[in-house]
Amino acid sequence: MSDKILSISIIAGARPNFMKIAPLIHAIEKINNQDSKKIDYRLIHTGQHYDKNMSGTFFDELNIPEPNANLGVGGGTQAEQTAGIMIAFEKELLANPVDMVIVVGDVTSTMACSIVAKKLNTKVAHVEAGIRSWDLTMPEEINRMVTDALADYYFATTQLAVDNLLNSGAKTENIFLVGNVMIDTLLANMPKLKKPEIFDSLNLEKGKYIVMTMHRPANVDAAEKLQSSIDAIVSNVDSLPVLFPIHPRTAKIFDEFGIKATNLHIIEPLGYLEFNYLVNHSKAVITDSGGITEETTVMGIPCITLRDNTERPETCTIGTNELIGTNPDAIAPALQKLFSGNWKKGGIPPLWDGMAAKRIVEVLVNKCRDSN
Repeated sequence: MSDKILSISIIAGARPNFMKIAPLIHAIEKINNQDSKKIDYRLIHTGQHYDKNMSGTFFDELNIPEPNANLGVGGGTQAEQTAGIMIAFEKELLANPVDMVIVVGDVTSTMACSIVAKKLNTKVAHVEAGIRSWDLTMPEEINRMVTDALADYYFATTQLAVDNLLNSGAKTENIFLVGNVMIDTLLANMPKLKKPEIFDSLNLEKGKYIVMTMHRPANVDAAEKLQSSIDAIVSNVDSLPVLFPIHPRTAKIFDEFGIKATNLHIIEPLGYLEFNYLVNHSKAVITDSGGITEETTVMGIPCITLRDNTERPETCTIGTNELIGTNPDAIAPALQKLFSGNWKKGGIPPLWDGMAAKRIVEVLVNKCRDSN
């Protein structure tokens, strides 16, 4: 085997990225400690999520080292963020060239850094490659498609993702079915989940409250529709408390239009360990997030997703998730099904076993290292 050290930059930009890079970094450090150093990595935080509640605490909780560089891009429109990330990352990569840039997930940073890397003739590996919603109104879908069109190596979560990549022209020898790094992080941290203060202050009991997250424009941008959704939720949960750790953009809409209910508890965004403690002890989750549907599937918690499509269909076909669309009228029947005890039990997709990052690092060392 080659003694060459593979140099990589790992990109993180927004909250979902941190759960995905943590197991990668831990697996790299483990293999480097076992023998001579095999992978030299730089961690780059683009600063796409710049609120500490949305990103900062994750570095502490998930035992991620401080980034080698924080590009500090901050907010703005899709175009402004993309441009800002590209300009800043180009300077970073020119100053610190590497063999490969590893991007994860589907946020703006993922696409922007992939474009920069390829224009500088640097190889790109995409973790969570091949997932598709086929909905081009979603910025994340465009990010996924562009990234996969440029990537050299693809690390896929499911066989369906592999099939999507093959159908788009990716080469078989560059696709690796490894499982789900998000689940690596979840399983590693289940023993460390932390009860938030709100649990005791509201006298919550296991299985006797609902967790809700909502942030997508289709659900929150029209105040009247948002109010209808909230009304449908709070009036069909048997008076159980509904906990809503609120996204900053959604909080503004709630404040502006005075949306409230007696059993609706608006709380600040929580850290990873506290949020998943709430999820793991809840009766069910109502969400429009993709990643949460994966976590509830592994925890065995019923999940109602307020979206018309999903890039994670295995959470529905195998797991505990059910897609009900964005029409508020669909909420009451779904909750009636939940409270009647007829929700499906669900199972866990293949290779969602906590070993995905180990498999990725083995590929990096055994296949990618010698090709650079």
